[in-house]
This record gives sequence, structure tokens and C-alpha cells, in this order.
Amino acid sequence: MSNKNRSIKVDTRLTNAIEATDGKPMYDESCKRILANKGILSWIMKECVDEYKNVNVNDIATKYIEGNPSVGVVDVLTGKVIQGLPTEIIGNNNGKTFFDIRYRAIVPKGDEIIELIINIEAQNDQYPGYPLVKRGIFYDCVMITSQYGTEFSTMDYNAIKKVYSIWLCRNVSDKLKNTITAYELRERNIVGKTKEARSNYDLMSVVMINLGRIDEELDSDMLRMLNKLFSEEVKVKEKLEMLENEYGIPASEELEREVVEMCNWSKTVEDTAGKRGFDRGHAVGHAVGHAVGHAEGAEKAKIEIAKNFLMLGTSIETVVKASGLTFEEVEKLSH
Repeated sequence: MSNKNRSIKVDTRLTNAIEATDGKPMYDESCKRILANKGILSWIMKECVDEYKNVNVNDIATKYIEGNPSVGVVDVLTGKVIQGLPTEIIGNNNGKTFFDIRYRAIVPKGDEIIELIINIEAQNDQYPGYPLVKRGIFYDCVMITSQYGTEFSTMDYNAIKKVYSIWLCRNVSDKLKNTITAYELRERNIVGKTKEARSNYDLMSVVMINLGRIDEELDSDMLRMLNKLFSEEVKVKEKLEMLENEYGIPASEELEREVVEMCNWSKTVEDTAGKRGFDRGHAVGHAVGHAVGHAEGAEKAKIEIAKNFLMLGTSIETVVKASGLTFEEVEKLSH
């Protein structure tokens, strides 16, 4: 990795308030709070937000991220900040869904200051029953429409702020591992040739970051950092040393506490999933095995196990571990 942009001197402020009640929500909460660290956000922004391509990561972290990012307190549908509630509420009685992380950032452009609204989402499953990019587009649309009455009015559409929804996906198919893809509005001349200023239509972007193996050679500094940070194979000490020595992100007490929490809850989730997988898998496999021959029965048992898990909403990665099927086979069953 090049030496440029390594020096980030920022007072990392990661709260340790965790308001979940079992392993997976607490693991998810820790991941979100780690991602909300300005030093980590600056590397994501440099690689995924066009406006920061040529900006030093230290400047992004210390000068251009406004205030402290909101973690799990902004209602997606209303845009209002809700204090004292869990990070994510989906499908409950009052139907609230919260952004994982949302914040404002400024971009210097000549004598003008441009303001962006950025949303970061941590996602465990590549396909939770629908294409994630569609949800990202919905989030972008909400972040634009929620500006009405505060950022702009019908008399001043020019004041609309550009929005980014950036999705960090951990469990993805092999073909998507270690990829970053952006989905944006573009100009296309159908009849004749015109040229609109890009700033007048380039108002939303969805970026999908798909993590992969930590041993793969990559051109992306950001992917290398995130792969190692969220890997279950890497120890806490190694993660903190990597952040500080390679990326200039100080290993503050708050950051260390959040990384330790994440690693601990990751182990809890893995152990719980493994036990449930064995118990349910054994029961289903035993029943199916009696109904069919050994060779054919074993394969059908795997499929039945996978189907049962998928019906329960279990992640594809856990289904793969419990059933013995490949990621691609389970993914096909989930559709």
C-alpha cells in the first residue's frame, strides 16, 4: 500500500451503548458503530464517493465529515431523529425502519461548498429476499424527498443535496467477492445532442461493497481494510494494529472496545448458529434418510435442511454450514 494518506489524526468517538438483547443484534450494532468511526468512514468515502477521489483521507476525516454520524436513530420514512430506540426496527407495529448510519459531509469546489448526505448500511446477506440495490435506490429517494421543507422548497430545487447510499455486504457469492459497484443517474441523448451540467441530475448514487477473502491480492486499500476488520479469522490485536499502522486510524479505547465487542459477539453468533444447525439438520436428515436410499437420501437431506433453514430466515452462510451444500446451490434455493 502506498504511503500517501496514511496519517489520520482524529479523535475517534464511538459510543459503547448497546441496546440489543441477543448475539446477532449486538454483533450488528458493534459493526455499525465501528463503521461510524470517522477514520474508517474516510477510507470508504475516498474510494466510493466521486467527490473525494482526490482528497486526502486525513482531510476527509477531520475537515469534511460534519459532526458525529447518526447511528440507528434516523427513521427512514420520516427522516426524523429518534433517540433511545434500538438500531433497527423492521416490521414492528409502528412500521419504523432506521438508517444504520447517516451523516452530512461537505466538499470544497472552488469558492463553493457542496453538501452531501451519506448513508452507510451493513448487510450480512447478499439477497435477503429482494435485490439490495432496489432498497438502496429507495433509501436514496427517501433522503432526497425528506429534504423538502428543510433543505429546499418548490421554489428552489437547486438546493437539493446529493445523496449516497453505500452498502457493505459480508456474505456474498464467489462471483461478487471483493467487488465495488456504483449505480447512478446518467445523461443519454435520444434525439439530437445536448449537454446538461452533471450537477443538475447527478443527485443520487447507490454503491455496493462486496467483501471477500482476506488472502486475495487487491488494488483496493479500502477492501483490504474492511475484509480484515470484519474477518472472523483475524484477532482483535491484529485488527487494531492494522488500522493504526497501515491506515493511520488511532486505536483509541473506544475503538478497541467496539472491536472486542464485535469479535466476541461474532463468536457467540457462530456458536449459536452452529448448534441450531446441528440440532435441526440432524432431525431433518434423520427423517429424510429413512424415506430414501443412502446416496440419494443424503443429497435430498441436504436440500431439505437448506429449505427448512431458509424458511426460518436464516442467512445463506449459516445454511451452507448446516446443510453441506455450496453457496451457489443454497442461493438458487433461496430464489
